[in-house]
Amino acid sequence: MGRRPIRCYHQIKNKPYPKSRFCRGDKENVSSEALEAVHITCNEYMTKFSGKDAFYLRARVHPFYVLRINKMLSYAGANRPQTRMRRAFGKPQGVYARVSIGQFLLTICCKDNNNHLVQEALCCTKFKFPGHQMIIVSKNLAKHQPVSAFLNAIV
Repeated sequence: MGRRPIRCYHQIKNKPYPKSRFCRGDKENVSSEALEAVHITCNEYMTKFSGKDAFYLRARVHPFYVLRINKMLSYAGANRPQTRMRRAFGKPQGVYARVSIGQFLLTICCKDNNNHLVQEALCCTKFKFPGHQMIIVSKNLAKHQPVSAFLNAIV
């Protein structure tokens, strides 16, 4: 049986566990597959057009949240062999990151002459994330990297 489509998990409706102190505010799920696809696509684009030493790419979110699914049978007479909601903890289906609205997802540091390449790379890869993304260009320098442009993609 295949995986469910990602549109089923964009908005989080309920808390994952009762009385959880970690689940406050509006959040979205970003799957580990989406994070990996964005990282690979952006890295390939920047390596192809600017060289592998001209940028610094960093993913700001990490998938720690395990999404579980309680599989239900859907054929005629299926209520007899299954246990319905008894022991319905579910099997792990995938790993997701819980992302707040406005949180930074990806950071690329580069020199001024590669600024337009970074914006183009982020424009190409932002469609792999669920929801709406913005690209923010900042002149704030990273402490560990002597660069003059600092770009962020946020949800």
